[in-house]
Amino acid sequence: MSAPGDTAWTDSEGFRGTMNAEEDAKWLQWVTHQFKTIAGEDGEINLQDFKKALKVKESFFAERFFVLFDSDGSGTITLQELQKALTLLIHGSPMDKLKFLFQVYDVDGSGSIDADELRTVLQSCLYESAISLPKEKLDQLTLALFESADKDCSGTITFEELRDELQRFPGVLENLTISAAHWLTPPAPQRHRRQPRLLTSAYWHNHRSHVLCLAVFVGLHMLLFALAASAYRAFGSSVMVAKGCGQCLNFDCSFIAVLMLRRCLTWLRATWLAQVLPLDHNIQFHQLMGYVVVGLSLVHTVAHVVNFALQAQSETSPFRFWELLLTTRPGIGWVHGSASPTGVALLLLLLLMFACSSSCVRRSGHFEVFYWTHLSYLPMWLLLILHGPNFWKWLLVPGTLFFLEKTISLAASRMAALHIVEVNLLPSKVTHLLIKRPPLFHYRPGDYLYLNIPSIARYEWHPFTISSAPEQKDTIWLHIRSQGQWTNRLFESFKKPEPVFCGSKRLSRRLEMKRSQRKPQVSEMSSENHQFCNIKCYIDGPYGTPTRRIFASEHAVLIGAGIGITPFASILQSILYRHQKRKHICPNCQHSWMESGQDEDMKLHKVDFIWINRDQQSFEWFVSLLTKLEMDQAEETQEGRFLELHMYMTSALSKNDIKAIGLQMALDLLAKKEKKDSITGLQTRTQPGRPDWNKVFQKVAAEKKGKVQVFFCGSPALAKILKGHCEQFSFKFFQENF
Repeated sequence: MSAPGDTAWTDSEGFRGTMNAEEDAKWLQWVTHQFKTIAGEDGEINLQDFKKALKVKESFFAERFFVLFDSDGSGTITLQELQKALTLLIHGSPMDKLKFLFQVYDVDGSGSIDADELRTVLQSCLYESAISLPKEKLDQLTLALFESADKDCSGTITFEELRDELQRFPGVLENLTISAAHWLTPPAPQRHRRQPRLLTSAYWHNHRSHVLCLAVFVGLHMLLFALAASAYRAFGSSVMVAKGCGQCLNFDCSFIAVLMLRRCLTWLRATWLAQVLPLDHNIQFHQLMGYVVVGLSLVHTVAHVVNFALQAQSETSPFRFWELLLTTRPGIGWVHGSASPTGVALLLLLLLMFACSSSCVRRSGHFEVFYWTHLSYLPMWLLLILHGPNFWKWLLVPGTLFFLEKTISLAASRMAALHIVEVNLLPSKVTHLLIKRPPLFHYRPGDYLYLNIPSIARYEWHPFTISSAPEQKDTIWLHIRSQGQWTNRLFESFKKPEPVFCGSKRLSRRLEMKRSQRKPQVSEMSSENHQFCNIKCYIDGPYGTPTRRIFASEHAVLIGAGIGITPFASILQSILYRHQKRKHICPNCQHSWMESGQDEDMKLHKVDFIWINRDQQSFEWFVSLLTKLEMDQAEETQEGRFLELHMYMTSALSKNDIKAIGLQMALDLLAKKEKKDSITGLQTRTQPGRPDWNKVFQKVAAEKKGKVQVFFCGSPALAKILKGHCEQFSFKFFQENF
């Protein structure tokens, strides 16, 4: 099944409506080709072949389409019958499409649709869109649509009544599609979205700090290489190359540690340097420098090998090639001639670290391999000091900062053990941890920390975004998606009835905590999969992220995909706390009003929050928080609302799909009647499919609430798409890595 937002016939609908004879012949040729790939030896398609080709979840629609395509009632579809039906749907008028839709809904062929038929259709629509609702809600949806369409209260919906009802949703009939029939769509020519050209104003707006830093980086390497190589002109080209690369490696192998000084970077985010340096991309620059170190090391090694080979061939040299390369006998180096053997050891360690740092190792459940091999930077620095006579000078300042920060982090994290006091197991294997907050733990919305749970893995530390607001004094929240070995072990350990590390006095502790602990104001408690415990853990942090800039924005657009909502959950809760702090209620008349002043560090005029989820269950993670946010703004007009929510469910089929049009109409009608969405329970209507980013950003730009900054947390693929749109609209784009 093609995804919502992807097309079956949508992209080429208008094109085919005006196809000339040649184009029409090509399309019929394609349909003929596809027909032959699934038809049996008799050259006809039976019901089972048809279901397999459509790839629909629910057999109802496959059977209804099959019956309507099988015009002679023979039980099979011929090529001529298929072409006739498709020509009607593609070249036909909106009225032709409406007649087809009516026939799909008129299950018994009586010429009208009764309530039971409509309920059967909507039930199949729910299944196709992966939406689960109780029977009572399905009945409500059916009645809402039926009563709206049955204008004469006759107990049935006629063709004319269905037509009139659909006309309330303009553009739906003109774009009606069957997304499951993607196998009948000719492959569209590749459309490459034009990327912003380098150094244009749009590109420069989002990349100027990157470009400047890369230019300085390249220029510094050229300068270091040239100075070192020129000093060895008399020794030949191979020595010049080796020395030039070696001098660059002195800088790279020391400065690469600076990029991982998380506390220093967090401090720098609060200074003016955050506007100049690309602090949000320290990991990408760290990875880039890693590639540069590997490349320079290989060139450095090859240059020395060539030099040793030339020396060994010389009649004046007393040493053979392998002695020059592997032993201390030639006396090369400043510490007992150890340059050659330490160089070989360094190259082997570097290649091992490089191989184990690949994403296929880190993200395939072998994080500990990456973690332990990455600790080889300690022996590497020691070997580098022995290998190069000047490296210790380059390492002195960054090395001191690095070890000072490591010492502070280790002391702070191990000073006192904390405890996980509550655990909630949420849908889609998300573990919600509540950790007792230490008194001196101060953080900002969107910050992250490193977590160590000895009972899961004694030496492993993993970064997670803090999902609670700083104003929440008692506990720290973490929402952890099970995506690797450690996170899966964490989730599974709490699925057991009695986790082994909860202790024998779990009930006593539970009673004590229930009496003593004040519950957070915003809570995601679930009657099932919820337990109190007292598990020892350690945290290191907090550390800053790009989201720290949100409160300094004028118009912030927050986009979270799936569990990428976690940094924004903290921010939205903080907004809720600040909003409630400014809100006053008269004790006599209950009239409420807001203070006109804003926080000094909060320049926000408008916040658009967009949450994209694949399935319905994922919305349960933070639905109570979003409900409170909506209730807090209930008295304000739509135009005057400070925060606007936008929910998208990608598994749900769009309103233009024949298999979803009735359901989406019913959901719209019931949402207007009950003033809440049937899928999430929020006032905000959950939209099917993926957002049309061009329309979303056009609407944001038209509001003119100030400079727009877009903050995203989710998949890299979506980040690339959003970044392109932001460059088109000259919006500042920030990405949270997770």
